Amino acid sequence: MDPGAEVSWRLTVAAVVERDGRFLVVEEKPPGLSEVVWNQPAGHVDPGEAILDAVVRETLEETGLPFTPTAFLGVYPLRARDGRDYCRLAFAGTVPDGREAKPLHEDEILACRWLTRDEIAAGRPRSGVVLRCIDDWLAGRRFPLEAVAALRDERPAR
Repeated sequence: MDPGAEVSWRLTVAAVVERDGRFLVVEEKPPGLSEVVWNQPAGHVDPGEAILDAVVRETLEETGLPFTPTAFLGVYPLRARDGRDYCRLAFAGTVPDGREAKPLHEDEILACRWLTRDEIAAGRPRSGVVLRCIDDWLAGRRFPLEAVAALRDERPAR
């Protein structure tokens, strides 16, 4: 890449939820892909939306479960198959026990599953970032939510 080239990042968020050695993933068929893939509950941050609000919203839309962020996992840059650059902010957190995960928009998300890291790796992760987030969780990587405080609730000065 030319050092002077402008990069237009698309900001996304993802939720890493682990329960009894299994991770919550969604089964989806993204536009432009011929195969069904697994991903964390994830999506784009809407204009003006706070980062934590975005990960809570995306998780609810894709799994029907309220997500409570507990830690910041990290920043994961990705060059997608379409050549676009994405910057994923991943958060660890919890969803309520005893409730079935079911997508609110079944046209976008086909199913929700609880899979081990090995099952995800042997299957169809959407990208290598899916496993990197899980591996960071398994390695004990956790940052306080305050690490992204400037991205959480920034509002324009009046």
